[in-house]
Amino acid sequence: MSAPPRRRILVVCHANTSRSIIAEKLLLRLLAERGLADQVEVRSGGIAPYARDGSLVSLDARLVLREVGIELPPGAGATDLKNQRHLLASADTILVMTEEQRRMLAAFPEAAGKPVLTVRELAGESGDIADPSMQDEDVFRRCRDEITRCLALGVERLLGT
Repeated sequence: MSAPPRRRILVVCHANTSRSIIAEKLLLRLLAERGLADQVEVRSGGIAPYARDGSLVSLDARLVLREVGIELPPGAGATDLKNQRHLLASADTILVMTEEQRRMLAAFPEAAGKPVLTVRELAGESGDIADPSMQDEDVFRRCRDEITRCLALGVERLLGT
């Protein structure tokens, strides 16, 4: 009997240099803790006009992930979904940080018909995860902790269990 197909979760934000990277890495750890790492593929990307493949991950995002034991490789960079549309096409579920990002996805036919949830909706709440860029590391910590809380509350819903 063959293994069930892997679910594909795509985490989206504007530039893929902070929030979506943080959420991707935290979700991967949450899945590994539940023994589900081999059943779910998690990727992330940016959809804003200024998103660029290979943009540097925010130093503050790296620091707040390191504080919770997640180390990003030195060469980790952003993914521009305008150029990497196959990630949208292959996703089973798309998580966004904001309502604006959900609206921006309408410009991508590859995302049509797919479930799109904000991270807060995943947790049964409403509202956006605010962009911490250009702010101090305490704002990044609060962003990380809020993403962590929402993912923990919504992981079962995300997996359809």
